[in-house]
Amino acid sequence: MESERLSSTEQALIRESWQKVSGDPLQHGIILFTRLFDLDPDLLPLFQYNCRQFSSPQECLSSPEFLDHIRKVMLVIDAAVTQLENLLCLEEYLCNLGKKHQAVGVKMDSFSAVGDSLLYMLEKCLGTAFSPDMREAWTRLYDAVVKAMSRGWEAHGEAE
Repeated sequence: MESERLSSTEQALIRESWQKVSGDPLQHGIILFTRLFDLDPDLLPLFQYNCRQFSSPQECLSSPEFLDHIRKVMLVIDAAVTQLENLLCLEEYLCNLGKKHQAVGVKMDSFSAVGDSLLYMLEKCLGTAFSPDMREAWTRLYDAVVKAMSRGWEAHGEAE
């Protein structure tokens, strides 16, 4: 993750924007996942709790178990923002997170829609304050996170 080092300007833009969004992580996470299900409805069946399949995104988004998942996703984003100067310290955690996602059937292609949903959420929550430079900084951070998670796919594939 060293090669993905963000400039101090990019770090400042990410921190500034995250500070405005992180006050209500659940609400903003719901925006992110609502958008994700709009972009990639095929992801819905991957979310099953107690062998229960959701019939609609709305049903999933109101499930207490899924709301816990949203909180966890927002905590991962928060950890990445907190560790902007040293993303390398998250490498092993993110690699393992990648393995877990692969094990439940998530495809690497889906992370493109997740990235688009993250940017959508930030834009929706920040409005005109979400500048092109801020978008680029978040894109670079997200790409670094996905690159680390993808190593979990590679490691998991080798183990099979």
